[in-house]
Amino acid sequence: MKPISLSSWWSQNDDVLHTLLFVTLSAVIFSFWVLFIKKYKNTTTTPPLPPGPLGLPFIGNLLSLRPQLHSYFLGLAQAHGPIFRLRLGTKTCIVVSSPSSARQILKDHDVTFANRDVPDAARAATYGGSDIAWTQYGPEWRMLRKVCVLKMLNNTTLDSVYELRRRQIRKTVGYLYAQVGSPINVGEQTFLTLFNVVKNMLWGGTGEGDESAGVGVGAEFRELVSGMIELIGKPNVSDFYPGLARFDLQGIRKRVKRLVRRFDGIFEEMIDRRLRIDKEGGKESKDFLSVLLSLKDEVDSKTPLTMSHVKALLVDMVTAGTDTSTNTVEFAMAEVMNKPEVMQKAQQELDAVVGKHNIVEESHIHKLPYLQAVMKETLRLHPIVPLLIPHSPSETCTVGGYTIPKGSQVFINAWAIHRDPCNWENPLEFDPNRFLDSKWDYNGRDFTYLPFGSGKRICVGIAMAERMVMHLLATLLHSFDWRLPQGEELDLSEKFGIAMKKEVPLVAIPTPRLSEPALYE
Repeated sequence: MKPISLSSWWSQNDDVLHTLLFVTLSAVIFSFWVLFIKKYKNTTTTPPLPPGPLGLPFIGNLLSLRPQLHSYFLGLAQAHGPIFRLRLGTKTCIVVSSPSSARQILKDHDVTFANRDVPDAARAATYGGSDIAWTQYGPEWRMLRKVCVLKMLNNTTLDSVYELRRRQIRKTVGYLYAQVGSPINVGEQTFLTLFNVVKNMLWGGTGEGDESAGVGVGAEFRELVSGMIELIGKPNVSDFYPGLARFDLQGIRKRVKRLVRRFDGIFEEMIDRRLRIDKEGGKESKDFLSVLLSLKDEVDSKTPLTMSHVKALLVDMVTAGTDTSTNTVEFAMAEVMNKPEVMQKAQQELDAVVGKHNIVEESHIHKLPYLQAVMKETLRLHPIVPLLIPHSPSETCTVGGYTIPKGSQVFINAWAIHRDPCNWENPLEFDPNRFLDSKWDYNGRDFTYLPFGSGKRICVGIAMAERMVMHLLATLLHSFDWRLPQGEELDLSEKFGIAMKKEVPLVAIPTPRLSEPALYE
């Protein structure tokens, strides 16, 4: 039989050829149609990612970051809009700089954004993220928040340790009176005062009689706290490329753990002393450590308070209660000294409410609306946590018409929101009068003013911070007049960090203004 050539086979099977061509063409058309529908569906139902500057392969925008991150982000927002995106290594970073977008994140999608993007250093600093600030949203966080809000930082507990706070502030007044006419580093003295206040509230008389009340330990703690906060805010390869975290290429985790060991040694000593005092039947104490240890002994099979939680909460109290409050007082004093009319008005209010024949008590604070306005204006112009603590959505969602990917790092630039002329008249001017109408408070309900955040992850220490900062600030302004050393100029520049501080420390000379020396004892 004669073989059939390929060409003759095709010619003899035209029906098959036509069928194959039809099927192939149909498949191609169908494929294009599917791709078109899919692309059309994506473009019409899934919002795009936020805009942002172009980045390099693998590195993204890392090389373009600037040290003053809050002001750098403001510049990017002016170029790309109130929601923009950066790629930092393998991490997607979203920055929000408008009240409306902040509202969507902190109110409309509050639960979705209630998780934290935890830096490797912060995890190491807080016993694996066992504290109130960095732990993820869930039963453990709710337990810690309940402990802080209902047991430690409520008004009743704060009232019970008022005498401890008052005693330390009076010691500071006596020290400053002895230094009259000499330059004082306001930040250092404020830190030492607040450290002693916090120390006494944390473990009361447990450390009495040892050097923990002295300047030496106060200086050591300031070194520890400043070092910890600096390392947590330091750019870290482990955060940009999580796959490399185990190698700790910059040694940041190692340095943090070294600081934690020093904290831990102090905490262990105080805990052992408190347990020994309680075992020996010592007098009942109302300090925070006693509260925490009593709660630790309560049985809760679902979410128990562990010793790691106790120590992590102590870290929170020591760092947030000293460093951030110190920076607020220092900025407030600098701004008031820069505006003599503000200092005069604040002191006139203090003289009217307290009098020059009396000393400031915490009971006076709610009667000082202008000084309250000074504190609020300080936190507007210099929010101590300028980008707030970063959030991380638990699922992909839409904010401001853009897709915010699950697990991305979300910053809310409170510093930019507080200085936006769309939100504030003359925003760069320090003017406490803008807060006298009591429209704004610290609770984050107005998204043009977010010094402590908002929503579920709002700072739990607002009441304690307000009491300590206001009492100390009122005392400093009531007891003394302040001036710069001769030839010095006031510098109000900021140094960015996860907790912002003054670039140049404030050094000022106090002069007594009360009626008699006995008021300085």
